[in-house]
Parts: sequence; C-alpha cells; structure tokens
Amino acid sequence: MTLATWFSLLAICCLGAMSPGPSLAVVLRHTISNGRAHGMVTAISHAAGVAIWALLTVWGLAVLVVEWPLVYQLLTYAGALYLMWMGIKALRSKGAGPMHVEPVKAPISEAARDGLMVSLLNPKLAFFFIALFSQFFSAELVLADKLIMMGTASVIDAGWYMIVALALSHSQVLEKLQSKSATIDKISGVILLGLAMRVLTL
Repeated sequence: MTLATWFSLLAICCLGAMSPGPSLAVVLRHTISNGRAHGMVTAISHAAGVAIWALLTVWGLAVLVVEWPLVYQLLTYAGALYLMWMGIKALRSKGAGPMHVEPVKAPISEAARDGLMVSLLNPKLAFFFIALFSQFFSAELVLADKLIMMGTASVIDAGWYMIVALALSHSQVLEKLQSKSATIDKISGVILLGLAMRVLTL
C-alpha cells in the first residue's frame, strides 16, 4: 500500500468517524451522564467493534479475490456505487445540528457494553467497510497492508470518540464541532464521490 493510498483511506475513515450518528449519541450520553472515564471506555469499546467489522471485511474480501474474482469485481463496483450514494447524500446534508442527549447514570461496564454493541449491531458499518475496503483491496496486498487497513479504521474511530469525550469538558468546543457538521458532511461527500469515480473510470 502506497502512502498516497493510505492517506485516501485515512481521510475517509476520519470523515466517517466524525459524521454524527448513533455512535456519537452513545458516547455523548455516557460522557455527559457519568463523566470522562465512561466516555473514554465507550469510545474504546466502540473501536473494538469497528475492528471486528474491519477484520471480517478484510478476511471476506481476501477469500473473494482468490476464490471468486468475478464476484469480487462486481462487489467492487457495487461498493463504488454505494460510496457515490453516500457522497451525494452527504453533499445534500444540512448538518445534524446540536444533539440533545438524555443523561442516564450507569456503571462503567454498561458504557463498555453500549459502545461495543452500538458498533457491532450497526449494519451500516458492514456496508461501509465492504464499500471502502473493496476500493483498496487487491490480490497483491500482503498481511501488513491488511493490518494497516484494519488498524487505521479502529485507531481513527477510537481517537475521534476519545477526543469527543475530552472535549465535553469544554462545552464551547463541542458546540463548535456540532455547528460544523454540515461542512464535515460536504467534505466527506466530495471525497467519497472522488473515490467512487476513480474506481468506476478505471
């Protein structure tokens, strides 16, 4: 995997993690309700779920490349179309705006469970990784490349949500991030469309 390819993967993983959704809501709830430690644990356990999805995706794509190359090729194009749809949706987004979260007191084990389950039970993560990784996958990829793909996704996910948990101690920071959600969506849309077009025009 070249450095330029890795930067493309890194950028989409960053923007994917930063997009508001149920994962962010869970991290916010546990951080606001129970403190920074709960938020950090939620972030780390969520990243563990992301790592599991990434592992399953890489393993599945590796089997397809060797055993069913035609199916893999079709999946690559389907993934590109899915990324294009996500890009158009992101470009049309007006941003999520401020998120209102109900505070709920809970033990730290519940924070870990919620973080893990919200990622494992999110089917969009599976589609996202299949669509994303299929654009970078090839028969020439070595184990190190696959580990880099998995590691990038999980480390970025953990890092972003840990930053969110830390930022909650400064409410102005969180409000500023939320106010920029529309801009984040627009940037994400452009990158997703660019990646999809690169595959479809090869």
